Amino acid sequence: MLTKPDILCIGSVLWDIIGRAPQHMLIGADVPGRITRVPGGVAMNIAMTFARFGLRPGVLTAVGRDPQGVELIAAAERMGVDCAHAYLSDDLPTDRYMAVEGANGLIAAIADAHSLEAAGDKILRPLADGRLGSVHHPWAGPVALDGNLTTALLADIALSPLFARARLCVAPASPGKAERLVPLLAHPGATLYLNLEEAGILCQSPFATARDAAAGLLARGAARVLVTDGGRAAADGLAGGDILCEAPPPVMVTRVTGAGDTFMAAHIVAERAGAPRDAALSRALAAAARHVSGDIAT
Repeated sequence: MLTKPDILCIGSVLWDIIGRAPQHMLIGADVPGRITRVPGGVAMNIAMTFARFGLRPGVLTAVGRDPQGVELIAAAERMGVDCAHAYLSDDLPTDRYMAVEGANGLIAAIADAHSLEAAGDKILRPLADGRLGSVHHPWAGPVALDGNLTTALLADIALSPLFARARLCVAPASPGKAERLVPLLAHPGATLYLNLEEAGILCQSPFATARDAAAGLLARGAARVLVTDGGRAAADGLAGGDILCEAPPPVMVTRVTGAGDTFMAAHIVAERAGAPRDAALSRALAAAARHVSGDIAT
């Protein structure tokens, strides 16, 4: 029998194709740099961080049976990510993400996650057919959800008995997909992980600080939110409780893609280990800082 994962990551698993240049860049810039291709996607980034912390994460996603998909699954498994329950498609290509980063941060990015969207609820079959759970015995553990899932599927998850006992940890994937999380905004068992821009989009109102954003999200009915703001103070807001704020440690930024995913995963790991809210926030910020500095050590 297969060993069940410690935690599930549901969403995008794809190839990240990242071009990085050491200097500031403007739109239309043509500069020398490095181009890499590594396993990525929000669900995959979170899962890889879990694996580095010694957990056994499993991914529920859609991957093509094309050569890129075979290579991606093999790379993920080598990193300690359980892909046994991923939906493998004969007719959908493996998804990709392409970004350009300069010394001044992310310049532009395109996410081609159409196969994940097309697969729909097929990726959730292991939660219903007994492999990981069922309606009568739902998965009882943490679940990291990402906003690359369609609005309809996220709305179904918000009401589904398959998630009745799960602790939902939700990230929007990108500002352009933040509005997809509306069905989960007031879910009593959901913790939302957002950056300042995503929080503003979800509340349809801009915020000056992470504290302001956390307060705005709680006022909209969120049970718990964590809001980051780059190198400025992040916030952890709890319904009926206080809002904690802390600035991340200052580091030299060498990459930005995946920083939010690393923050989320490190925070979940810290709380899973019993850390109080302030300590969990500190650990998550430290992990994200190590990521953007280029040091992925745990």
